[in-house]
Amino acid sequence: MGARHATRMLALQALYALEMNSDAVPAEVIKSTWEETEAAGLDRDFLEGLVLGTWSNVKELDRKLERYSQHWKISRMDRVDKSILRLAVYELVFSPETPGPVILDEGIELAKEFGTPESASFVNGILDRIARDTRRSEFSAEA
Repeated sequence: MGARHATRMLALQALYALEMNSDAVPAEVIKSTWEETEAAGLDRDFLEGLVLGTWSNVKELDRKLERYSQHWKISRMDRVDKSILRLAVYELVFSPETPGPVILDEGIELAKEFGTPESASFVNGILDRIARDTRRSEFSAEA
């Protein structure tokens, strides 16, 4: 497993913790997530950027998810799936330096690792629609 993937796993854990506890402070959740892990070789700045960026833009990300998820309201989504989607959509929208296909692959892998048996296809479907719209140049030539 690569360092970026492992860091995204930590980011997912932190985002899930924030989702579960509305009173939680993002910086404290990041700190405790980092300290509870053997974080050798991982990038704390990347972790902080992902978590703080995602969480500070959560309303915008949720609006985008609602628009692209057919027949699903954010409130009905599984919390793990929702956290994965928020993380991936944050990267698609705000991290142009990360290739879109990498972001989609990472989201699908996280869904396979942490979600239900249906999570990977659910996450893939929504991320694919958002990616094709958000990053047209990266996905327009793909079938």
